[in-house]
Amino acid sequence: MQANEKNSNPKILGNRYEILESLGSGGMATVYRCRDLNLQREVALKVLRDTYVEDPSFQGNFLQEARAAANLSHPNIVTVFDFGHDHNRLYIVMEYVSGTDLKTLMRRQTTISIPRAVAIMVNIAKGVGYAHRAGLVHCDLKPQNILITPDGGAKITDFGISRALASISPDEKVEVVWGSPQYFAPEQAGGGPPSPSSDVYSLGVILYEMLTGELPFQAEDAQTLAELHLHADPIPPQTLNASIPDDLNNIILKILAKEPSARYRTADQFARILQAFAERPSRMDSQSGTVALLEPVSESKTMAYEPRQLPEVDWKAVGLGLLAFIALGGLIPLWLWVCLLYPSCPLNPG
Repeated sequence: MQANEKNSNPKILGNRYEILESLGSGGMATVYRCRDLNLQREVALKVLRDTYVEDPSFQGNFLQEARAAANLSHPNIVTVFDFGHDHNRLYIVMEYVSGTDLKTLMRRQTTISIPRAVAIMVNIAKGVGYAHRAGLVHCDLKPQNILITPDGGAKITDFGISRALASISPDEKVEVVWGSPQYFAPEQAGGGPPSPSSDVYSLGVILYEMLTGELPFQAEDAQTLAELHLHADPIPPQTLNASIPDDLNNIILKILAKEPSARYRTADQFARILQAFAERPSRMDSQSGTVALLEPVSESKTMAYEPRQLPEVDWKAVGLGLLAFIALGGLIPLWLWVCLLYPSCPLNPG
């Protein structure tokens, strides 16, 4: 068994994790589907590439990802189980999610239906909101880092460049910007500090792409993309997909505002806004395929109704009842007068 990736892939890491297949690779690491021989379950192993093993900064980022995600427990965040090394190979052991990533799903379908796109984004926003409440900004949200489960759920992964809110200075400025230029926020593009609203901007770009099949800004190089995020206005998504309702179009444009304070401040707030949109009564226009939101019926609107039929009155029964009442009412004074004639009557005084 060879431990070096240049010769052959290892079959077992840490005397515990048996590699079954490669799931994909990125610039820093390769991800494998593995079997945990101790617990007899499938897991995902993210293994740092050999070229970065000796680099302290990459090791630090790798360990930071493991620690950051390990402290997050949420149904919309991939769970981290373990961190280890084997023959100078660093790896993170994570929950295995069968299915595909959101980017692959979008390539297959071009655009995603409004109800499904909103449902996926609500799940993502809830997970990101939980991370915000735990004091973390993800900083690298993109469809490749969103896993779609077979039941349509979504899980966030790759907290490799996440930042602790407590460590972020409002005045900080960086020369090298980490993240994905297609999805990062204007303040990140300008080298400024990220915030929860920076993650919200990235979620807006993802939702825009799901609904239109296009990115709000496209360019051949990262510098031009950064300038577009900083200064250009996006094409309204409704222009590219006429089935997008006005209110959803406005929600997306608000999220893509240049100024962080003009967006929804946290992913939790964004999730609530989308949830409210999704729960409004809607119908599908069979001809155009557009979603039309139904107006709730107000109390002032006139509604048609059938008048209730009143039952017929039995006047004979009413007359007999009245006579009986009068007869009984007349007997009471007579009874009182007869009683008073007798000394033993309880109504007599003294």
